[in-house]
Amino acid sequence: MEVTKKQIAIIGPGYPYRNGAALYLSHLCKKLSEAFEVTLVSYTSLYPNFLFPGKTQYDHSEKKVISYPNIRLIHSLNPISWFKTARYLNRLRPDLIAFDWWHPFFAFCHFGIIFFLDRKLKNKVIFITENVISHEAKKFDKALTLLALKRAKAFLALSGAVETHLNHLFKVPIFRSELPIYDIYKTDRFDRTVAMNKISINESDIVLLFFGLIRKYKGLDILLHAFAEICKKNKNLKLLIAGECYDDESIYLNLIKELSIEKEVIFENRFVENEEVKRYFGLCDVVVLPYRSATQSGVLNVAYGFQKPVIVTDVGELKSLVEENKTGIVVENATPSDIAAGIQRYLMLRVQHTNFAENISDYIRTKHRFAEVNKVFKEMISYLNKDN
Repeated sequence: MEVTKKQIAIIGPGYPYRNGAALYLSHLCKKLSEAFEVTLVSYTSLYPNFLFPGKTQYDHSEKKVISYPNIRLIHSLNPISWFKTARYLNRLRPDLIAFDWWHPFFAFCHFGIIFFLDRKLKNKVIFITENVISHEAKKFDKALTLLALKRAKAFLALSGAVETHLNHLFKVPIFRSELPIYDIYKTDRFDRTVAMNKISINESDIVLLFFGLIRKYKGLDILLHAFAEICKKNKNLKLLIAGECYDDESIYLNLIKELSIEKEVIFENRFVENEEVKRYFGLCDVVVLPYRSATQSGVLNVAYGFQKPVIVTDVGELKSLVEENKTGIVVENATPSDIAAGIQRYLMLRVQHTNFAENISDYIRTKHRFAEVNKVFKEMISYLNKDN
């Protein structure tokens, strides 16, 4: 006799949105679908354009590296859509409803959907928390966060730092998982010579990569100062910066000029489409995350997907994701001197022929926690059903 699968509804952005949450949820839904019936309920409108600092919220890549079918019902600012979404969920009768939480802007939207759920389904609500309070929190962000998250019957925390934060705020069970390894961009078809010619990199160059959206908390300015210092002692270094700038681009361009590192820095201020990701990670030798603050990082998981080592600051959960001197380097502070010392240590390990790629493969195989996410969701469903 065939056992009926439990139903899970995930509330969050799906394709065609291009943000990190959409990427994570596509992976999550595909993994959960191995054991559950999974429905992804997405948005017809995410951020209003006047609140979005980039050029577009949508993925215009020629290649869809991963996506999961979704139902677009939610307008983040339209209460009528919140009611319609709740009505859809009331008819679906899932065993668990998981809201993906990453920004306080969605507090009213999430609160509204939960408000319109029937009584039994209100007891099936959990929140997947990538961050509790956003990295660039505004004055009312904590109040908005509490408004939405206080309706959760449990949480799925994607890092130990988030778990600790949640424990200070709420008295409900907290389950653990983490971001998946993003190996979807890696292909066998990569011509390094052609890629080098396009970006003006030589075969002898050692390439440091800063990748992803450029915001103050990510510390690109710190890395530029560190790189200028390390270039005095080491030849054939290049810093490749690839990502859309959400700050004023001139801040970084002027700093590059002031530090006299124009010849060593390649700055591509644009969103990198899916089919181009392999170019940057294929060319680089190490990925640098000089973050002032973080919980976890999708960029780190992309780096591991390409078996590239990382240099990270000791913020949030980043340290726990790095095996020191094996899969990368952890520096204590987000300062130019510490980042420079980390880069120098990487160069030393490189001379010693440290097999970073093999170490990263071992780490993913033996210690990465995303593979257990189906088990975690079964435990959450069991918990939510114990009193019903």
